[in-house]
Amino acid sequence: MANILLTGGSRGIGAAIADTLRPDHALAVQSTSGPLAADFADPAAPADLWARALDALDGRIDVLINNAGVFDANPLDLPHADWVAGWERTLRINLTAAAELSRLAVTHWQDTGTPGRIVNIASRAAHRGDSPAHWHYAASKAGMVAMTKTIARAYAKDGILAFAICPGFTMTGMAEDYLASRGGDKLLADIPLGRVAMPDEVAAIARFCATDAPPSMTGAVLDVNGASYVR
Repeated sequence: MANILLTGGSRGIGAAIADTLRPDHALAVQSTSGPLAADFADPAAPADLWARALDALDGRIDVLINNAGVFDANPLDLPHADWVAGWERTLRINLTAAAELSRLAVTHWQDTGTPGRIVNIASRAAHRGDSPAHWHYAASKAGMVAMTKTIARAYAKDGILAFAICPGFTMTGMAEDYLASRGGDKLLADIPLGRVAMPDEVAAIARFCATDAPPSMTGAVLDVNGASYVR
C-alpha cells in the first residue's frame, strides 16, 4: 500500500483519481475545502500542505500526484496589469505550486533513502497550444512537462520516477463550459475518437503511473486526447 498525496482531488479528473486509488492505498487529498484545504494562489500553501499531508500519512509519502489547476480565460484586450496578473496567478497555481511540492517530495525521498514517484497532470495544450485567451494555461502545462522530464533525468539514479499525463478535453464541469463556449460540435469534429475523454480514463493512466509503471518508463509523457493531437 502506497501513501499518496493528490492535489485537486475534489472533482473531475482529481476525484476520479482518488476513487481509483482509495481502495488500495492511503490518500491525502488536497482541495479548496476540507481537512487538507489549500489555496495554491497563496505562496505559502504548498509547503504548508506538504507538512500537513506528511503528518496525515504518518511521516511517509510515496507518491505525489500534481493535479490541481485553473483554466481561467485571460483575453488579450484586458488592461495590461490585469493580463499580467492572470498570468502570474495561473502559473503560480498550475506550475509553481507543483514545482514546490515536487521539490519537497524529491528531498523527502533523498533524505529517507526511499524511492518515490511523481505524476503530473499536464494537458494537450502543452504540445498543441490553446485558445488566444489561454496563452498562460498552455505555458503552465508546457512547463509542467519540461519539469517532469528534468526530474526524471536528474533523479532516476535515486529511484525517483516522474511521469506526465496530457489529457485533451475531458468531461469535467470545466470542459463542459468550454465546449459550450466554443461550439461543441465543431470542437468535437477535431477529435477523431468523436468524443472527449472521460475522467476515469485519465484516472486509469494516473493509477498505472503512480503504482505499476515499470521504472524504465520514467520521463514518459502520455497523451489522452482521442488522437486530436498525435506526435
